[in-house]
Amino acid sequence: MIRVRIDTADYDLKDVTESWINEQINRRRADSVPVCIQVIIRTSNTNIVLSTPGCGGGSGGRPPNEQEEAILDLWGYMHLNKENFTGGNMIAFLKRVQSYI
Repeated sequence: MIRVRIDTADYDLKDVTESWINEQINRRRADSVPVCIQVIIRTSNTNIVLSTPGCGGGSGGRPPNEQEEAILDLWGYMHLNKENFTGGNMIAFLKRVQSYI
């Protein structure tokens, strides 16, 4: 299961559209509001919540397993750990991460 949460909107990945992601990011940036996106991934081998910098602090309670580490690497590779990430970065991550689980 992969869920995407932007502010209080929380959707299953299959219900998320590229235009919705871009609209949410662009609207928040236009309003000078931090962009907080969380991606929640729960499978038999993965239990991880990834957050963009606009979400604030926090860190995991245990070391990631091998699969989670690969997902964390992809998150960084897509620049989602940087304030200036784009909707395209998020969309590319969401498409690619499905092959990791």
